This record gives sequence, C-alpha cells and structure tokens, in this order.
Amino acid sequence: EARDNARNQCGLWDLAELITRNDEDLQIISVWGTRGNLGTTSIIRKAYEDPEICQNFTYRGWVKLMHPFDPHKFIWSLLSQFITNSHRQQGDVVDVDTLWTEIEAATEMQGGHIKNFINRVNKNKYLIVLEDLPTMVEWDIIRIYLPDIKNGSRIVVSTQQFEIASLCTGHPYRVSELKKFSDEHSVCVFFKEVSPSLGDEDEETYRAMSSYEGSEHYGYEGEEISLVMPTNEMSAEDELKHTWGLPFKKDLNSKRVEADIWKKKFQPVGRKMEKRDLSFMLFQPAKGRKEVISVWGIAGVGKSALVRMVYYEDIQNYNRFNKYGWINVSHPFNLRDFSRSLLSDLDPEALQGKGTSDFGMMGIKDPIQECYKLLHEDKCLVVIDGLQSTDEWDLIKAALPNGPSKSCVIVVTDEASIATHCAVPDDAVFNVKGLEADEALELFKQVYAETERFDIDPDMMEQAKPILNKCGGLPEVIVAVGGYLATKTNMDMWLNLNDSFMHQLETNPGFDSLRGLLTWMHSYFRTCLDSLKPCIFYLSIFPRGQCIRRRRLVRRWITEGYSRDTDINTAEEDGEGFFSKLVDLSIIQDPSQAATEIYRSKGMRIALCQVNGFVREYIVSRPMEENLVFVLEGRCSVNSQRTGRHLAIRSSWDRDINVFESIDFSRLRSLTVFGRWESFFISANMRLLRVLDLEDTSDLTDNDLEKIGKVLPRLKFLSLRGCRKVSHLPSSLGDLRQLQTLDVRHTSIVRLPPAIIKLQKLQYIRAGSTIPISDGTADKPSTPCVMVSWLSELCRRPLVCGVVAPMRIGKLTNLHTLGVVNVRVAGGKAILKELKKLTQLRKLGVSGISRKNNQEFCAAVSGHGHLESLTVWLEKHNHGCLDDIFPHPENLQSLKLYGLTDKLPVWIKQLHNLTKLNLEMMILGREDTEILGDLPNLVILRLLIKPIQDGQLRFCPKPEKADSSVFVSLHVLEIACNSSLHVRFKLLAMPHLELLKIRCGDGMSSRISGLEHLYYLKEVSVNGSCDMELQEDLQSQLDKHSRSNKPVLKLETVSAK
Repeated sequence: EARDNARNQCGLWDLAELITRNDEDLQIISVWGTRGNLGTTSIIRKAYEDPEICQNFTYRGWVKLMHPFDPHKFIWSLLSQFITNSHRQQGDVVDVDTLWTEIEAATEMQGGHIKNFINRVNKNKYLIVLEDLPTMVEWDIIRIYLPDIKNGSRIVVSTQQFEIASLCTGHPYRVSELKKFSDEHSVCVFFKEVSPSLGDEDEETYRAMSSYEGSEHYGYEGEEISLVMPTNEMSAEDELKHTWGLPFKKDLNSKRVEADIWKKKFQPVGRKMEKRDLSFMLFQPAKGRKEVISVWGIAGVGKSALVRMVYYEDIQNYNRFNKYGWINVSHPFNLRDFSRSLLSDLDPEALQGKGTSDFGMMGIKDPIQECYKLLHEDKCLVVIDGLQSTDEWDLIKAALPNGPSKSCVIVVTDEASIATHCAVPDDAVFNVKGLEADEALELFKQVYAETERFDIDPDMMEQAKPILNKCGGLPEVIVAVGGYLATKTNMDMWLNLNDSFMHQLETNPGFDSLRGLLTWMHSYFRTCLDSLKPCIFYLSIFPRGQCIRRRRLVRRWITEGYSRDTDINTAEEDGEGFFSKLVDLSIIQDPSQAATEIYRSKGMRIALCQVNGFVREYIVSRPMEENLVFVLEGRCSVNSQRTGRHLAIRSSWDRDINVFESIDFSRLRSLTVFGRWESFFISANMRLLRVLDLEDTSDLTDNDLEKIGKVLPRLKFLSLRGCRKVSHLPSSLGDLRQLQTLDVRHTSIVRLPPAIIKLQKLQYIRAGSTIPISDGTADKPSTPCVMVSWLSELCRRPLVCGVVAPMRIGKLTNLHTLGVVNVRVAGGKAILKELKKLTQLRKLGVSGISRKNNQEFCAAVSGHGHLESLTVWLEKHNHGCLDDIFPHPENLQSLKLYGLTDKLPVWIKQLHNLTKLNLEMMILGREDTEILGDLPNLVILRLLIKPIQDGQLRFCPKPEKADSSVFVSLHVLEIACNSSLHVRFKLLAMPHLELLKIRCGDGMSSRISGLEHLYYLKEVSVNGSCDMELQEDLQSQLDKHSRSNKPVLKLETVSAK
C-alpha cells in the first residue's frame, strides 16, 4: 500500500537529492523496504558517500543500532566518526595514533564525551544514519541528543517497520519509491515536504493541533484503530513531537495540550460508569489511596482509552499530581530503557542534569535510582501500559518506592493474574469489560455515519445487530466492522460477513487493522496450557449469548475428564480453578456486572457466565481437529462426514430424523439439546455417551427417560433441570452405575427413587424447586439471562418444594452436593440421621425443619468439617430450632435461612468465615442487627423482613462502641420488606458498602436516610413501590454525597401514582 501511494504521489526520488535539498530545518528521512531491509543499506550508503554530500556535511556518522541500546556507546561512536570524517573532509593526513589521541582527549574534556558531542551538534551541520531502528523507545532517547538548530542537518533512519518509518519522519509526510527490486519488493523513502517553524506567534497554531488534514482518527488509544485508515497513525504526543521536528518538552502545559488533542480526536462511547469507578479508585482519600491500580481486560476492549480518559481529565481539570507520566512497555523488556523512557516523560529536565557521570545520559545518574527518587519525593501519576508478565513487574518494582508514597501507578494489562500480582492493596484491581449492546450499537452508528456521512437505515441496522453480537463488545472490532460495512452498500456483503465472520476478519484486507488482536488470539491459543484448551473449545457447545451456570460447566468438565483428582487438588477444585482462569482471561464473563468486581476482590465465585462473543466466534471457526464440537441447526442435509465427540442440537434445527440417523455416533461423548425434545434423539449407537444435558428442554416426558437407563450405560452426567413435564425418575436409573452428576432441579419430581442408592459414584444431586409450578413459570428457562431478582422472588413467599430422599441415602458417601431434601414427611427424622453419614458434603439444602425434627437436623450439621454452604427452610413456630447446632460448621461460607421468627441462632456470631448471608425473618431486632454487624468477613447480606419494630431498620455502631465500625466487610446489601420501612444508616455503619438494593411492597411507604455516611456507595437500586417523594429524596441525598463521583440511582419499577 505504501509502495502504491509512493508511485501515485511522487514518482521516483533520489535519496541524495532529498538530503541536499535547500531546507534549513532538521529533516528526518526514513527508508523502509516492503519486504525487509534488502537493498536499503546499499541505497543509503551510496548517498552517504556521495561527494557533494561529503562536502556539505563535515560531521557525518553511521550507527547500526543494537539491542540492548546503550546511549553511552552510541554517542561515543558518533563522536569518533565526527572527528575522523571532519579531518578527512579538510584533506588532513592524520595517522591513527594521532586521531585516537584526539578522540580520547575529547572524551576526557569536562562533561565527558556526551557534553563534547552536544557542543558539536549544536554548532555544526551534521548527517547521521541510524541503521535498523527497532522501536520508538530508542528513537525517543536518540532525539534528546539531536536538537534542531536549523542549520540544514539531516538524520536518515532505516527500519523494517512501516509504522516506525512514518512516526520518525512525522506528519505530514510524503512517501516515494527509491528503487523497485521486484513486484513484491521496493525500497521507499518517507520525507517532509515542508517543515513549519514554531515561534511565539504560532502559539495558537500549536494549541490547535487536534486534527490534521487527511487523517480522520476514530476509536480508542493504544488498542484502538482509525476509522478511515490514514497514511500514518500516531498519538497526540507523537504528533506534537514529530510534526514540529522538536524534542517534545513534556511539561504540564504541554501535557494539557496533548490531553486536549486526544479528547478532540478520540470520542469513546459509553464508559461513564467505568470512568466514574476508576476515578474514584484513583482519587480516594489519603487513608484509602491505592498505590498501584491494575486495569485489565481482553485485548481490544478499550483499557488504554478508559485510563486515558481519567488520566487526561486530571491533567486538565484537577492537577491532583505534580507530575504525570505514561509509558508503553517495550519488548523484550529492559529495565534501564524503561526507566529512561519514564524519566523522559515525567521529568525531561532530569535527563539534562549538570555534572559528570559514568553512566553517560547527559549527566544523569542511574535512571533506575532517579525513578525511585522522583516517585518517592514528588506526587506522580504514572501509567504503565502493556505489561505482559509478572516477571516484568517484579523488575519494575525496583524503580518504585517501597512503602507509603504520594505517587500512584496504574498498570494496564490483558490478564487478571498479572493485574492481581501488581495491585497494592490487593483489591486495587479494575476489570474493563466489553461495551453493552446499546453502547456497541451507538459506537457502530457513529463509525458508520463518520464514514458515509449519513445515518444507517433501519433495515441495515437490523442486519448489523447479529454481526455486532459477534464483536464481543470490543471497540476495536466494532470500529473495524463499522468502517468496513459503511463502504458496502450491497446487503449480500453484510450477510456474507455475518455468515463467515472470523474468516472475513482473518483474510479480508479490509480488516488489516485487527491483525494485532488476531495475532494475540492466535498466540494465546498456540501457547495455551494443554489442560485448559479443551475447556475453552468446550464452550462452543452453548449458543451465542447463552447464560451458563458455573456449576453446570464445571461438572461437565469433570465428567469429560478435563478436570481430575490430583495429589494436590480434587477434580472439583481443579475445575473451579479452570473456570477462574477463563474469567481472568475475559474468555467468559459475568452477565450481571453490578457486583462482579466485588466478587472478584473477595475471591468469591460468580454463579453465571457468558462466553465473550468475539472469543466464541474464534473458537467456532477453528478446524475440527482442534474443536471436536459439531452442531445441528437450521436446515441440514444428510452428510456421512458429520461426526465428532460433542453434539449440540440447537432450537433452530428442523428435527429431521433422516439427518440425525445419518450421523456416526460411535465417538460421541456428549449430547446437549436446546429447544424441543424428540424421542429419536437417544440412539443405541451412543454407547460411549458420558454427558446427556437436557436443561430447559421442552416436551421431555417420563416415558422418554425409560430409554436413557437402558441404552446409555456409561452415562456420568444427567441433567433434566427445568424440564417441567418430568415428574418421575424410572427405576432403570439404578443401572447408570457410572453416574456422578444428577440435576433434576425445577422439574416436577418430588421423590428420588430407591434405586438411586445403587449409584455409589454419585457426587452431586440437585433437586427441588423454590418456584411453584402453578405461578406461570413452567415455560421459563431455569437459567435466564436476566435473572429474576432474589428480592422479587422472596417477596412472593414461594412454595418450597424439596424432594423426598430414600431411607438409605447415607450410603452415597461420595456426595458433596445435596439439596433440596424435604424432611417434612413421614420418615423425615430417619432421613436426617442418614445425612449425618455424608461427611464429605460441602453444600446442603434442607426444607421442612421444625421443632419436631430439629434435634436430628442439628446433630446432622454440628461439627461438620467440610460444609461450606447451608440452606434451610423452616416451618412455622420454629423459635430456637437451630440453637442446638454445636459445634458450628467452621468452614461455612454461605448461609441461607428462610422462615425464622424473631431471633437469630446463637452460633451465627461465631461464623468468622461467612461471606454470604440470606435471611428471611418475621422480626429483625436491634440485637440481631448488632450480631450481624460483628461478622468480620460478611460481604453480601440479603434480608427479607416482615413487620419491623417501630417500622425502622437501623444500621449503627453499638452504643458502647460508638467509635467502632460495624459491617466492616459488607459490600452488597439487599433488603425486601412487605410493610412500611424506614432504613437508617449511621456513621461508621457499613464503611465499604458499594451496592444497596431495596424492594418495597406494593402500596407500602418507604424511606431511606443516612446515605451520606456510605462513602464508598456506587449504586442505589429501588424495586417495587417507589413514589415521587422517595425518588426525589434519594436523588437529593446522592447529589449531596461527599464523593466526587456521585452514586447513581436506579429505579426498577413503575413509579406509584
């Protein structure tokens, strides 16, 4: 492309002619080969030795740049050549010894050889050739030593990278073909047509450099792209530095200009909440200030853009720091180069200190020590963008102060594990997710309008939506797709992109801007751990946009053998570790973002996930030898080659029995059905099937289950979750001797068959339902993408339907998950005694606890060594039913108690590991509130309370400890009440609360006061009856909040009249 532009613009130029042009400004001329450096050296050498050039440039030097770059040796080499060539040009005959003596004398002068070199380039016209410039880091350092004194000096740069060639020359530039070696290889030269000077009278021009003709940029800094591909692409800083041919003086005023340029040129869409939250994290009061904030997210998601917004806003409006520095980490990493670059941005004068030094950076001492000193003594904001490993960070820490500091560092990286490693304190981690659907659409519209200069019509917008779903919310991809489609008026091109999305992105030249992102994706999957890779490809089983339960995915991985027991971890622990790793990589994400960072910062697990749309398209596009999933969807033809290990039947498939029977099932390991069930889906040829996942399948009946037990003897995973028409498990279930996972939750099953006792390998049984079948939810999926509010469900007081377990359930000693078991039946006490035998239980749910069976229940739970989650539904008149649990399960992390009367169990105050608590109580008294306030690690508290004493719910310190905080770890509070309610927050109550949700009963009056005491509050959400008076009062409190980033108010209801 550059070669073609060269031919169109200028024809052939001669390098010597460019060097000798009559122009007093310093000219940087870049030479670049379209296929490497073949021929470039000979072309430059010919011009370098041209007699006219030798006559015009007494001081000439040629340096081949090596890694690592050493400024000391670089300057020494140029100084030696200057002295040697000046003698030659004057016609002097000087022997080598004399010449060497002069060079040594120059080196030993006051200030050293660097001072001598600077004196020479400040007084003489020079020509310098830089051979094979590898990165802009070296260029930025070199330019410090080579000022423009407007005497006609020249720098010739040869490089193998187009971008470096264009950036060194600066904008606006022209490009010409120096020599054509073949149709595939030419050597091109980049040069400036004119070079404006910058004086006092040009200050307005200097400040107005926010756009330039022919280069319309649109997108996001760093990971982002231009809407219309310009001749070259540069940051605001590079534009200031290179366009004017001067070393960029990075004082605060210059940075304000840089910020103004960036904000005018780049227009990020959305991100208001993220910007608010990141700003708050950065500018917290001194007591809670973060020393190192880690910002992470998948490549292309807009991390750098978000940080730039916060960074530049502070430079322009607040000036909360004395010095600002932004550095892009170069690779391979070198700490000294890193420190030099950081110093040049933070404090350029530090690079020009007086005195001598063995190191040789214009008098600077060791740059690592100088960085340490600067960050310790000054109040600096430093952004480190592009960190790729924890090893790099461990090296960088050597240049950062140890202990408390007035400075703050923001690290930008692609991986959560790196972010967590760097953060100080540990919770200073910020995850940047993809744009929401409406934001992605808005960005697409802007890109389209910017290119075509008119709005997109509704029909085209409908065609764009499925394409945008595949972009995964990544601004870089959305901008590229929008720019491409804006030039395609034929709708067939749009349909073609949708049908072959990833293939188009990888092969179509119109998406060249995504090469970096795709290269990152290819590299990750090539180097991905062998143990993790099958877990990733397994995700393509689920439809685009499907919400997937974490437990469903982990249990399937275990069944497939992807996660296994080891000497260190159980298969369950390994599977959870794999899931966390995919979350860390942003391959899977939490669809409900409100409390995502809270969960992450506290090491808690998310319940639902979605596969990133862009990542999913990449997975699906891989060859069958990598991805062994095959799918039936739409209308399929008979194809004998259709085979694989994992079959997913989509709801869109037309259920053609001929197509199904033509498939070779001999290798099939898993069958997942979405939509309508057909009886022919079970085949006798599926003898190796391990996983049968029918979650939320419609039209499945009891009769269909008979066949499963007879023809699928190796089945390990069976899920009938959400199949409402299923009411009975057949006795043939007892023939599935390999079964490990059985999920029949939200079905009509009320009793587990006695034959289940034969399944000695069972580890996981989920059954029962908390939503009555008659409430109209029969056809609703059990895992909706927009989850029904916990508060909404509890306010309905749903019927609890557990299942009756067989009398000998205690024989299933491998069980670690069991629930919900209904013991409100004849023989319930015997079932509770059996539960005591299940010593490996980690999660237990029981309904029907009353004063008639509480002793047996307490005995079953007391002192349980592994129990982490306990859910209990109590019958009426249960006062003191749970008090006899002793000792309490010390590892309990999640507790849900429904139906309590007026008093908490006495042992709750001892649950020091408890992080989540759901409580449904008739009356919540002050003493109960004080007990809850003392739980040290409680992060999430959900309360459903009936009539309250005096109608008020107070959160305040104990009277005897009025200066001590309570609820010290609480981040999420949800309250539902069917009566009039006044929630009051006092000072020091819930000092870290971020999310407050309130649901009010219809027709009930509500009031919330004291929000000003919740300093870290980010969001208040009100659901239910919310009159205008309440809305105005809440908004008034939030507007007066002491935080600069005010909390937001969300109303999830229609206002009461």
